[in-house]
Amino acid sequence: MGKDGHGGGDGLEVPLLKKTYYHGNCPGCRLDRRKETRRGVPYTEFACMWLVTVCSTLPIQSLFPFLYFMIRDLHVAKQVEDIGFYAGFVGASYMIGRALTSTVWGIVADKHGRKPVLVITLIAVIFLNTLFGLSSSYWMALVTRGSLGLLSGMLGPIKAYATEVCRKEYSHLALSLISSSRAIGLIVGPAIGGYLAQPADKYPSIFSQQSIFGRFPYFLPCLSISILAVVALISCIWLPETLHKHNEPVDSNNSIEAVEESVSEPNSEESGGGYWSLFTNWPLMSSITVYCIFSLQDVAYAEVFSLWAVSDRKYGGLSFTSTDVGSVLALSGFCLLIYQILIYPSIAKAIEPVTLVRATAILTLPLLASYPFMTALSGFGLHVVVNCASSLKNSFQVSTITVCNILMNDAVSQDLRASANGLSVTLMSIFKAIAPAVAGIIFSWAQRRQTASFLPGDHLVFFMLNAATVVGLMCTFGPHFAGNRKKH
Repeated sequence: MGKDGHGGGDGLEVPLLKKTYYHGNCPGCRLDRRKETRRGVPYTEFACMWLVTVCSTLPIQSLFPFLYFMIRDLHVAKQVEDIGFYAGFVGASYMIGRALTSTVWGIVADKHGRKPVLVITLIAVIFLNTLFGLSSSYWMALVTRGSLGLLSGMLGPIKAYATEVCRKEYSHLALSLISSSRAIGLIVGPAIGGYLAQPADKYPSIFSQQSIFGRFPYFLPCLSISILAVVALISCIWLPETLHKHNEPVDSNNSIEAVEESVSEPNSEESGGGYWSLFTNWPLMSSITVYCIFSLQDVAYAEVFSLWAVSDRKYGGLSFTSTDVGSVLALSGFCLLIYQILIYPSIAKAIEPVTLVRATAILTLPLLASYPFMTALSGFGLHVVVNCASSLKNSFQVSTITVCNILMNDAVSQDLRASANGLSVTLMSIFKAIAPAVAGIIFSWAQRRQTASFLPGDHLVFFMLNAATVVGLMCTFGPHFAGNRKKH
């Protein structure tokens, strides 16, 4: 091997090539140079990235434990059975907003950098999530949640950022970190909502009915998440920009850079054709399809679980309080963290990605079918069973989403990675916008048919969740799924 990085003999030992030319004013090149000298795991960047992802994810589902009570207190539903109907549209408003702008944020991140999009998202969380907690009308709740979705453009760029901020050998670890932090945020957020909603009723010795937290009973959980988002915004100081910005002419040494790029991303499709080429990239689009279907099922489950748990037993629910729901979700979040750190890495190394998705989908079917029968239990036994079921469901889901994220990022090169993730977030957000609205309508309908002969009450709701799972499972077979089959 020569000093210039070229192999001797008959061929070129491409994998041993090193980048020999850096653009001085390019933040991406500066980071590449740093990665050449620092070969270990970038713990500081990973920790900040984890915090940013968690804090931007917390508001997404934090409202579900108290949404039933919030809609009731806003006096928009004429009957108790209609609460689920109105709750579904508030739950969907965030996803509708995000669906409208996610692709735009991905393009912005590819042109101007990943970091500005992260900062804008956190600022939106700080202000708009706080205003949501102060909602005094149904329409104010809808508008603030929808606006938060419009400005939450981080999900696509952060997945691109995760693969770029570290060396190639740690990119799957980084994506796993993003998936787990999002999963934790989606579970801990509702736990915060469950524990801190209606504080004047739950903790009268600390919060009086005349205080702002008594007059706005859902303000405290929103304010707490916004304060955490301020901390995450400060942590962005330690996050470097990863996007390459080459303004000066490219010198001939960049031919080596091009070879290295092609070697470092062997599964990526050609980037020629720009953004529209993503729609003809079948490995990417098939992975996005599976990702969207399981995301729809997950957010529908999140809303249904909270509505089902707090609804009265005469309607097939568990008569849980928002604190009970918060406790279940907090424990699920802790179990998910343990699973992601200690169990998932071994499973991922032993099982092909596609096989893992199929296995978790198959195991999800009997798990969801068991939920309506939990109403026969009570006391400690009920809490144990619900906690175990919730932990298993969330572990299955995070495994599926992690695999989909890895396959999507492996399917494109860096110059289109944020756009690809933005596209996936747009399509996923459309599915997630449909999910809570439809789930709320089905839940409201199910509560009116407690004595039906076929799928009575909430049996219908969980049957529909299983139907979505089966569709997702079918899409992993045959020509519908062209994902990478290598173990990760």
